[in-house]
Amino acid sequence: MAELKTKKHDGDVDAFLAGIEDEAKREDARELRQMMAEVTGDDGAMWGDSIVGFGSYHYRYASGREGDWFEVGFSPRKRNLTVYLVSGFRDRDGLLPRLGKHTTGKACLYLRRLSDVDRDVLRQLVEASVDQTRAS
Repeated sequence: MAELKTKKHDGDVDAFLAGIEDEAKREDARELRQMMAEVTGDDGAMWGDSIVGFGSYHYRYASGREGDWFEVGFSPRKRNLTVYLVSGFRDRDGLLPRLGKHTTGKACLYLRRLSDVDRDVLRQLVEASVDQTRAS
């Protein structure tokens, strides 16, 4: 069975964020870090080369595959801020239309910049995902 490549490590989150070239994206990343730290009670850690993850949980699939993953996280990618909401968007239909400019993947929320979205709605999405992950 293949081993998961993205793992938590002791990389310096502050240094990673300080290294973001685009000033607006760097500030957005710092704001996301603060929000996610408040929601999870965790300061965040580096997962792989470019993800800041908060909290941790152990998963096990019916196939036997298992591992550890963060409860919520983000990555300041070149094109978008990618927000990882582990529980996905099930039961979040009422929040997404109120969020603002975004796109989604299975469990990813893609934002060009935080100024495009309602931060209160974003926080509600983060809180709901963390709550659902912790409950499962």
